[in-house]
Amino acid sequence: MPPSSRRATLATVAASAGVSVATVSKVLNGRSDVSPATRSLVQELLQQHDYVAPTPRREQAGLGTVEVQFDTDLNAYSTEIIQGVIEAGAEAGVGVVVSIRRGEARTTAWARSLVAAGRRALIAVTSELTAGQPAALSRARLPLVLIDPLNLPRTRVTSIGSTNFAGGLAATQHLLSLGHRRIAYVGGPATAACNQARLHGYRAAMEAEGAPVLPGYVRSSHFHYQDGVEGGAAVLDLPHAPTAIFAGSDEMAVGIMEAARARGLRIPEDLSIVGFDDTQIAKVTSPPLTTIRQPLREMGQAALRTALRLADGERVDSHHVELATELVVRGSTAPVRKP
Repeated sequence: MPPSSRRATLATVAASAGVSVATVSKVLNGRSDVSPATRSLVQELLQQHDYVAPTPRREQAGLGTVEVQFDTDLNAYSTEIIQGVIEAGAEAGVGVVVSIRRGEARTTAWARSLVAAGRRALIAVTSELTAGQPAALSRARLPLVLIDPLNLPRTRVTSIGSTNFAGGLAATQHLLSLGHRRIAYVGGPATAACNQARLHGYRAAMEAEGAPVLPGYVRSSHFHYQDGVEGGAAVLDLPHAPTAIFAGSDEMAVGIMEAARARGLRIPEDLSIVGFDDTQIAKVTSPPLTTIRQPLREMGQAALRTALRLADGERVDSHHVELATELVVRGSTAPVRKP
């Protein structure tokens, strides 16, 4: 086929090859999920059409980047997510920008500013979205992927999470297997989807064992260290204090450890604690923290790859993906002390 006098586009090459524009884009980006025969045909037609990718212009305008946006300050949890996104971005040849969004932005202006900055997609982590934000991004044709969303908008949004219910169940079953029956749960926001699932797992394990959840044994706040200090203090000061606490995050668990030490309690001799996330801080606490491993890096990688598929106009198999959690036993849990 002779080359056209007009500048070739991806659509031109796709029409000649009888494939989708997304497939041509995959070949250009070196993606592996294209058959050798199709790859060879597309590469040949790219040459015939003298197709030139507008790389310099993209780099100058900042196009070809994916933004990872947080609503709060970065912490150990955030770092693991970012590491996964960056690793997947490097593999795909896509730049990654990390930002923290403060306050409520005008949704239309916010979406337009992301497009103007050259973002191909947005990954929002543990964000609480208003109803208008996904709609504004959709109007701007900017794909959105959520990681561990605090709330799920009514509109269908693609999200990546973990098996939070199974994690809550495993954490509580571990404590029950050590003979604990007075087990408290100190978790994140009551309305957060991930927190609700962990709490439901805790309650399911307690109910299955016939262990009562005493008044005051469930606390909701945020997933931060100070919330763990305050929530831990509240449950440890109850008339019938727990012998074990399941914390909604590793940061909270460390805060609970501090509240326990302030009351002269030894860990794990007097109080067993299980966290959630398995961030780096779980390994350096004293004693090291028993926790539920949430595959944070893998979640970041999955979010980046999903965002790029959506940006390429592809369909995703599921609008919500959950990666498996795993109990990691360390030194912060032990059999309940006999009276």
